[in-house]
Amino acid sequence: MSSPASLPWRPHPWHGLTPGPDVPSRVTAFVEMTPFDTIKYEIDKPTGYLRVDRPQRNSALLPALYGFIPQTYCAERVTALTNGAAERGDGDPLDICILSERTVNRAEVLMTVRVVGGLRLIDHGEADDKIIAVLEKDLIWGNVEDLSDLPPILVERLEHYFLTYKWEPSKPNAMRIDAVYGRDEAYRVIEAAMADYDAHFGDGHAPPTP
Repeated sequence: MSSPASLPWRPHPWHGLTPGPDVPSRVTAFVEMTPFDTIKYEIDKPTGYLRVDRPQRNSALLPALYGFIPQTYCAERVTALTNGAAERGDGDPLDICILSERTVNRAEVLMTVRVVGGLRLIDHGEADDKIIAVLEKDLIWGNVEDLSDLPPILVERLEHYFLTYKWEPSKPNAMRIDAVYGRDEAYRVIEAAMADYDAHFGDGHAPPTP
């Protein structure tokens, strides 16, 4: 779970960075998308570069910064926390949404953030949790400790976005939010995702290569 203090090359954002300075309460977030993006970007797992996944179908824009926590993975242990609501994990790093009062208009940046809660999103039967965090030392949200400290409308906007961002009018919506949870449950999800990462990519399990 560690990486050298300095490297002569860029480390892979998923495998080469650490999860954070004080996991699970304070974590490192690698930002893939900003609230201004109309294209869905996501990490290309073999190379570590951002890849265009798809144009966003609907008009709603992401109401927060969005990325993932390095060295996490959504598999069996994350699935178990859903108590049967999900059939499996989505096989991706654990997603995270970051609230910041100041505009951040570029991706591929690292942030130290404080975890306050999350959404238990079920996407076509897969566990696809969205951790919610605030930028550390943020002048508006920096003192938030738990999801209950946030204005409910902010959480509602996140719920609405994730329930509709893949929806197609001619098809049934396969997205649902099984739970909205606070800080303590978010800690458990992060710890489960770290354990899933160790089980799948730890000692003796090499990360995928290009």
